[in-house]
Parts: sequence; structure tokens; C-alpha cells
Amino acid sequence: MKKYLGIFVMLVASLPALPAWAMEIVEPDVLVDNTAQEVLAIVRQDKDIRAGSKTKLLEVVEAKILPHFDFTRMTRLAMGKNWSKAAPEQQQQLVKEFRTLLVRTYCNAYTTYRDHTITVEPLKNKTDDSDATVRTQVLRGQGQQPVPIDYSMAKTADGWKAYDVTVAGVSLVTNYRSTFNSQVREGGVEKLLQTLTEKNRALIAGDVKTDTTK
Repeated sequence: MKKYLGIFVMLVASLPALPAWAMEIVEPDVLVDNTAQEVLAIVRQDKDIRAGSKTKLLEVVEAKILPHFDFTRMTRLAMGKNWSKAAPEQQQQLVKEFRTLLVRTYCNAYTTYRDHTITVEPLKNKTDDSDATVRTQVLRGQGQQPVPIDYSMAKTADGWKAYDVTVAGVSLVTNYRSTFNSQVREGGVEKLLQTLTEKNRALIAGDVKTDTTK
């Protein structure tokens, strides 16, 4: 699963910073397609990112990804029935740590996929539905099979937001749910929070150490 997460960055890292009313009129497949092409241009042309600047890449991710993903819903889905076991302040911390984990993981994996081609399948039925699945493929070349990636998206008051990603048939939310359930069984919500916090600290330390532009 981790080796495909970099593709996710390329498809979502440059979602246009449009006002809510403008985003409402953009179909989710068009939004993803525009995003894919724009972010590919960024990672191919930005000299600092190509040189290995983790700081620059994180700036792009923070500015472009976070406003367009429903991390609260993603965290709630990943927690499943254990979400209700967390106190409100724990829920907020879980969202924060889970978001940090995903963003750091995406950034660490993106370099493998920056030179691939991405295609987006047009939605067949464009209606006023508030939920849509956008199907994409990453064409890797050299005789390798394309990697299918599906985006579960919901229309909100702030525009379309993604709440799950399915890579090669594996749901990101479902994949993390099993890990989260294990941690909660071992030591409750506090154990999960501790594990996420420690993981994020390790990722951040690793990023600082390997940033070639520092």
C-alpha cells in the first residue's frame, strides 16, 4: 500500500484554491483531472522539489491538499466503532495525528511516481448527487500494469472533498482501520494516540535528516 501512496500526492496536491461557490460547479472528475496535470507539472519543473527538498514539498502539500480533504471523516471511518470511545479532545487529536501521518507518508513516497502518466475516467452520470467515485489509472510504462486508484468524494458546503482512496482494490481507510482497532484493543484510544504521535515524530525526524536542500 505504501508504495502507491506517492501517486496520491500527484493527483491531489494541487487542487485549485477556488472559493466554495466556484468549486461547487466543478465536477469531481474534472477537478481530479485538472489536479493531476497541474501537480505533475509542478513536481517535474520545481527545481527544489526535484533536488529533494522535503520542506518545499510539504509546503505544497499543506497549501494544496489539506483544504480539499475531509480528514475528520477519514479519521472517523478509519476508527470505525472505536470513534465513539474517544473523548472530543481525543477525537481532535486523532484527526490531527492521522492527517500528519498521511501527509508525511505521501511526501515520502511521491518521487517514485512523478514521471508517470495519469488518466482520469469521466463520470458517466453527472447528476446532483452529493457522492461520487472518481476512477483513475497511473500508467507506469515499461510493460508494467496500470495502477487503478479510486477516489471517494462528497460534495460539501465547501466544495468536493475526498474521504477515502482505494489503491489497486485496497481502501486506505479500511487498511488503517485494522491497525487502529489493534492499537485500541491493546491499550485503548490513548495507546493509539501514543503510537501515531511516535510514528509522526520519527517521520518528521527522518524528513529533516534526509532533506537534501538543508
